[in-house]
Amino acid sequence: MRSAHLFWARNIRYGWCVDNGQDERAGLRERKKQRTRIELSWAAIRLSVERGLENVRVEDIAAEVGVSPRTFNNYFSSKAEAIVSRHLDRARLIAAELRARPASEPLWEAIANAVTARFALGQETGGHDANHEQWVAGLRLMLAEPVVQGEFLRAGAAAEAELAAAIAERTGTDPERDLYPRLVAGAAGAATTVVIDHWMRADPPVPVMPLLRDALRQIAAGLPPPTPPPS
Repeated sequence: MRSAHLFWARNIRYGWCVDNGQDERAGLRERKKQRTRIELSWAAIRLSVERGLENVRVEDIAAEVGVSPRTFNNYFSSKAEAIVSRHLDRARLIAAELRARPASEPLWEAIANAVTARFALGQETGGHDANHEQWVAGLRLMLAEPVVQGEFLRAGAAAEAELAAAIAERTGTDPERDLYPRLVAGAAGAATTVVIDHWMRADPPVPVMPLLRDALRQIAAGLPPPTPPPS
């Protein structure tokens, strides 16, 4: 995951340059906290995929990042929460990206652009391309753990709410009163879930981003029935 460390280090150096005085110090502290949280989450994912969740201790995750177990517990209440936090972070970034899309852009086009722009979370290479099958097998085992599945359900509801709020702002609707923003957010979230599952089971392996774009395109088109193959 060295690429992730470099990615966030570049962001931190840039942020340090634009702050000044007390704001600079406070901003730097917050960015360091955010970097530590992200690195702990990626370490939890990487070690769990490599060793299995039961064989990873909080101490192992903390040591991977160079912090104490107490520091880990300041950010996360469990290994599963650390793993799933990347899912919620992705949803927040996608919602922010959607808010930044041009108002003239059609809704589903804007959603597709926001999702594809932020889906990778700065991990375009991920550090596991050299052994895709082993990585995916480890992911399957990790995601099959009941405690991880429970955390995903909890985080999924929060992720849907984040996206629904951004959709409501864009469409002039109310996520508390109107069905529309939550329906759209739920459909986009379901597409992402299905794509990840399909990607993990594909044989031979397929890249995830074209799958994601295709899934969102099909939803935007109203999910028309597929054309039957010629007889």
